[in-house]
Amino acid sequence: MTHNRQSASKAPAAGTPVPSESDQISQNINAVLNFYTREEEKISYWQRVLERISCLIGQPAFLGFILLFVALWMLADTALRLAGRVEFDPAPFFWLQGLVGLGALLTTTVVLTKQNRLAKLEEQRAHLDLKVTLLTEQKAAKLIDLLEELRRDLPNVKNRHDPEAAALQQSMNPDLVLAALDERGELDEAAKTAAAAKAEEAGAVGTEAA
Repeated sequence: MTHNRQSASKAPAAGTPVPSESDQISQNINAVLNFYTREEEKISYWQRVLERISCLIGQPAFLGFILLFVALWMLADTALRLAGRVEFDPAPFFWLQGLVGLGALLTTTVVLTKQNRLAKLEEQRAHLDLKVTLLTEQKAAKLIDLLEELRRDLPNVKNRHDPEAAALQQSMNPDLVLAALDERGELDEAAKTAAAAKAEEAGAVGTEAA
């Protein structure tokens, strides 16, 4: 009787919608779309203009436009010279070189502006992925802990010590992982420095012997 009451208390009330797998997928998709929508709303007017220009620059037709512009410039200047008129940009085409250099500078600036914004967005996504990964690891450790507790409580299952399961029950400490990665990086850097020093010493000895 008590078990039935507990089951009834845990059961959802009448008329309460039970979230399905499709509902959870829709919620996740909406969360991602809302994230990108908020980031799009943060973009300023001039940032949007520069990114539209970068999209035009990234088209294959833009390369053809540059080649056509340079070819027409040189042909027009050559045609004036052959016609006996004053050339507006005699060879080696200093004005053309200046325009091409200025265009390259502006193109680089536009592309870097867009890349900087995308890099910040990618950094935010990396932070989100790290948080989700840590949360998933904590959930997995809790599930292992619950399974081990259930295994110890079941009378028909032989209780034994599992060192691997005991180690996996402990949640990962991010600070310790980062410290270990930093220490490993320092050791690798020291090993590379020592190897370079030995190579230089061996080269010096070979030079003296010669």
